[in-house]
Amino acid sequence: MTQETTIQTTTIFQPVQLGPITLRNPVIKAATSEGRSPEGKVTQALIDFHRGFIEGGIAMTTLAYCSISKAGFAAPGEILMVKENTSGLKRFTAAMHEAGGKASAQLGHAGPVATKKITGVQPIAPSRFFNLTSMQTCRAITIPEMKEIINQFADAAEVAIEAGFDAIELHFGHLYLVSSFFSPWINKRTDEYGGSIENRTRFAKEILLAVKERVQDQLAIIVKLSMDDGIKGSIWLDDSTETARILDETGAVDAFELTMGSSVSNQMYLFRGETDIDGMANTQKGIMKLGVKWFGRQILGEYPYEDLYMLSSARQFQTVVKKAKLILLGGINSFDDMATAVREGFPLFAMGRALLREPDIINKIKVNPSKLGLCIHCNKCMFSVFTTTNCVFTKDYAISSQAALV
Repeated sequence: MTQETTIQTTTIFQPVQLGPITLRNPVIKAATSEGRSPEGKVTQALIDFHRGFIEGGIAMTTLAYCSISKAGFAAPGEILMVKENTSGLKRFTAAMHEAGGKASAQLGHAGPVATKKITGVQPIAPSRFFNLTSMQTCRAITIPEMKEIINQFADAAEVAIEAGFDAIELHFGHLYLVSSFFSPWINKRTDEYGGSIENRTRFAKEILLAVKERVQDQLAIIVKLSMDDGIKGSIWLDDSTETARILDETGAVDAFELTMGSSVSNQMYLFRGETDIDGMANTQKGIMKLGVKWFGRQILGEYPYEDLYMLSSARQFQTVVKKAKLILLGGINSFDDMATAVREGFPLFAMGRALLREPDIINKIKVNPSKLGLCIHCNKCMFSVFTTTNCVFTKDYAISSQAALV
């Protein structure tokens, strides 16, 4: 390792301020729904899964996905972020702190991504909407229901404080409920929540302000925001940059984690790399399984993998976001990628699949900056969220109990 490389490594892995907290370095474990909470509660397996990332060198791990209500689940085995689960959540944060890192909780409502099979109720969207992936019709949400959901977000944020989380991530991406309001493809409302981008951002802004009022400066607030979703007539940069500007002007956002794609359609626009049709088909049964085999490629899409594939879009937010920091996501797989992110003006970056493959990749890179990540972006981990999220090339190292901790 040359002296120049050593200086670069030392410079990049310095502490970073994120709102009221200090991270030991710029690396955040991105949210990847874990499937280790069969009762909606924290399990030892979930704790061990995340502790592995902290011990592997990252600064903060994101507990995902934490639904604000039972109707907001997106997949099996997710966390229900309510007061009754505070004890287990405290054990989670204590373990992350003991390992030397910090913990963030991703809060969200799946909206049109949800299915009645998982939640027991008909999914909701800004307007009546048919989700071709789930083959379910979503009903239009009412304004009283929106007010209730705003309060549920604030309640969930309060639970996060009580449980000792250092940050929360508001999931305003991937055409989950809040994100679907941004999309003219889904949002056909004619009231104050539809039409102009200011109106389509209103629900997100109300949630953000309610959460900020509840948490004040007790933890950092991250907003996960879709830059574009690759769907004709849906979200694109001209609208999403305006959404970011509106939310940033409130002063309530400490950082935006910039993402793309959706969980409703064209899913590979987010993931990039191999489109695993067999993996998707195996999560379905009967006619749905055949449908995926026949039409899955058209629904999921196909996009080649490139390092830093979200960078060019993320640059567009640097001129409109004045108060919050920007977190770069997408195709960060080596020290060179991290160095590029910092050099391009992104003080923080998030990693997902690379960490599933190698939970200790950061420690390895600190020792050998020329090391390349082992993730080959086969995306076979993509569908493991329906069981237990893991990389197929490594055994599930979180083999401890999945019994709920109370």
